[in-house]
Amino acid sequence: MEDTDTTAPSAGPELNPTQREVLDHLGASATERPTFDPGVAQSLRSYLDDSIASLLDGPDGLGLTEIQRQRTPLFIAKHALMLVHNCEGLFVAESEVPFSWSVHTAKGTIVHKAIELGISWDGDPVPRMLVDEAIASLTESTDNIGDWLYGLSERERAELRSEAVEMVTAFSEVFPPLEARWRPVAEVRLRAEPHKGAVILSGRPDLTLGQPRGNIAGKVIIDLKTGAARGHHTDDLRFYALLETLARGTPPRLLATVYLDSGTIRSEPVTEDLLTAAVRRTMDGIARIAALRLADAPAELRPGNSCRWCPARATCAVGTQFLSELDNPDRYDPD
Repeated sequence: MEDTDTTAPSAGPELNPTQREVLDHLGASATERPTFDPGVAQSLRSYLDDSIASLLDGPDGLGLTEIQRQRTPLFIAKHALMLVHNCEGLFVAESEVPFSWSVHTAKGTIVHKAIELGISWDGDPVPRMLVDEAIASLTESTDNIGDWLYGLSERERAELRSEAVEMVTAFSEVFPPLEARWRPVAEVRLRAEPHKGAVILSGRPDLTLGQPRGNIAGKVIIDLKTGAARGHHTDDLRFYALLETLARGTPPRLLATVYLDSGTIRSEPVTEDLLTAAVRRTMDGIARIAALRLADAPAELRPGNSCRWCPARATCAVGTQFLSELDNPDRYDPD
């Protein structure tokens, strides 16, 4: 975060122990911030450009000319990467299901908008006020969520408001008040277009704090989660770190996932090795997504707990067998 020692916030409301822990965890003095090689961003760009060129211009049927003819680049976000690395069958199945708004899918958008408003709001607005303002703002927007919100029944609106208020309240009780000197930004847009825009990498971290000073890292990228920790949460943040580096030239300092239900935080410092792992994972995902979308490659099925919510569950023999064995209380042989 910003120059001063964040363990000594300016005068304001007294922090609870969880807020103090979050502040201590995310803060750093100027001497604790790493300096990166000024060529790290260009090295990552070159790797992506060369790898995508080899992939799309090669003799394997994934020709760049087809993308140029359709004028539709491959769009890669963290969710697509999570799916394709989890199970390619799951990725294909979800790609075939049209997105639709629901209380469940809209809740996160409302919460993030409420937090965004709260950062710039004068005074100390209560979570209910921020949620109502977020719903009103998004209802009036030209985004397709606006039409969905406009048509909500009173029951659905009350359910959406209740769940969103719960999350915004949890955020206010877990995070210390966000001071302007920390440069908080919610839902910042990050984008990279390697290989002349043949592929678009895009992401929107929930919250960022701080800024770099030249090649000295200073930014913290934060994801807000409910429920249990998942392995892909770390990969999601590393993808954001890659995008931040490609877009801004200097890597972030720290990646953190904050679990609002439990008030816990998991973090890792950003290093060049971390960025190398992130760009390789991203490129592996691009290669498989390109093969599945452009060359009709067969999907590799990797059953796991995600089989429970996969859209193809009813017709996937591999997933059905996995779930049957998982739910069988006699699957373990005591001998």
